[in-house]
Amino acid sequence: MTRLTISALLLLSSILSLGNAFTATVSSSRPAFGVAGPLKMAFGKDSDSGGGAALAKPKVNIGQKTALVTETKQKVSYKKKNKPAEPVQRREEDFQEAPMYKVMLIEDDGYDVAHVVERMCAIMEDMDEDQAANVFQQAQQEGKAMCGKYPMEIAELYKEQLLRSNPMIFSDIMEENEN
Repeated sequence: MTRLTISALLLLSSILSLGNAFTATVSSSRPAFGVAGPLKMAFGKDSDSGGGAALAKPKVNIGQKTALVTETKQKVSYKKKNKPAEPVQRREEDFQEAPMYKVMLIEDDGYDVAHVVERMCAIMEDMDEDQAANVFQQAQQEGKAMCGKYPMEIAELYKEQLLRSNPMIFSDIMEENEN
């Protein structure tokens, strides 16, 4: 029985000490150490504060100020060209027209009329069969006849293509101002 009595006395004394601590907490502004911990843990808040559990934030004044560094973008400015009061007079460009060359068909007794007319129409794009037949007749009568006037490169091209025909068709180029 002594064991039971001792344990009952210890339990009763702990209850009484808790009750005294509880009454001390309600009456004072600061909670007692023994009661505040269990109340916070059970209810999640202080008994005398209206909000939630607050984190302790110590106010420490170090005495140093930290500088906040911010980078600002500089605006890029473009220089505008000043417009002159009067417009710039441009010089007139002197273009010289390219000299034109005549492609001349040279007469030969060995020509076949159909072959010459066909090749002239195929090579010279601006010539039709009637014009080719007239040039051929004129070349037979006068010794040579003009097929057309062209820039030098084109005239040389037509001359070479007529010479490469099989059988050959003889032609020549002359400057437009020559007779």
